[in-house]
Amino acid sequence: MLYRRVLAALAFLACTPLAGEAQSVTESLAGLYDVTKTNIMATAELADAELLAYRPTDEVRSTAELLGHIANAQFAFCSAAAGESSPQTENYEETRTTRDGLIEALQAGFQYCDGVFDAMTDEDGARAVTFIGPSTAHGVLAFNSAHNYEHYGNLVTYMRMNGIVPPSSR
Repeated sequence: MLYRRVLAALAFLACTPLAGEAQSVTESLAGLYDVTKTNIMATAELADAELLAYRPTDEVRSTAELLGHIANAQFAFCSAAAGESSPQTENYEETRTTRDGLIEALQAGFQYCDGVFDAMTDEDGARAVTFIGPSTAHGVLAFNSAHNYEHYGNLVTYMRMNGIVPPSSR
């Protein structure tokens, strides 16, 4: 019984920020987003032409199409959160098929989102926006990370099916 109490106390302390170390909601969301960005960029960097062309079945996107879709989504989600029109002028899912082209597209999308996070305050994040229904700017940014994780999960499966250890498991 004492063991459980000590374990519960340690878990509580590990989850409780110390005075002066509290993160804002925006910083917390940026941390989640950074994990997805890191894993997706690492995937793009290790992908060779064979993996980029890989498509488990005809009904699903290839690895290259998934990476292009993720790059596109950064502009869609983050421009909605920022309350501005997307600056994207190219559909990366359709136009980028090489590793270098996809890395460039992903860098552009993530750089755009980085700027949105850098400019966002918690007050801005609570602002009502419409993106696939009513939400807040923070809600859209959270959805972006969930979307990134969803498709990183697809990419993990593709890598595992090709004998590649995903970046998040290394």
